[in-house]
Amino acid sequence: MTMKPDKTTDKTKTTAAQQTVTSLDLLCVDDKEACDVLSYMLLDPRKLDVSMDEAAEQAEKAEKSKDLINARKWYEVAGGLALYEGDTRKVDEYYSEAKRVSGVNYPILRNPDKAVAKAQEYYKKYLHEEKE
Repeated sequence: MTMKPDKTTDKTKTTAAQQTVTSLDLLCVDDKEACDVLSYMLLDPRKLDVSMDEAAEQAEKAEKSKDLINARKWYEVAGGLALYEGDTRKVDEYYSEAKRVSGVNYPILRNPDKAVAKAQEYYKKYLHEEKE
């Protein structure tokens, strides 16, 4: 006796996955490039227990010890926190460093001003947090 796959479970999983990206998709509905760029964004950076400066320090330490995978990861975290803080210069700096150590081309580097603007729009709408 073979069991048939439960189609309702598959539909539920698909629906949940679609709902997960809906808020970001709605924010970028008129701009697919912005949505692709924001795929690097931290959805709720308040949950991280590290500051942008600490993440950058960790990246530099990892790089000095030739641990390029962790250096890349920490530069990405620092860049994500810079997005949250609205610091375009730091977004460019940290993602450029991540690119340098990894060779990965980050779409966010094409237009960091636009990425910061879209990220700030998302954070204001979905995190309901007053920024100074």
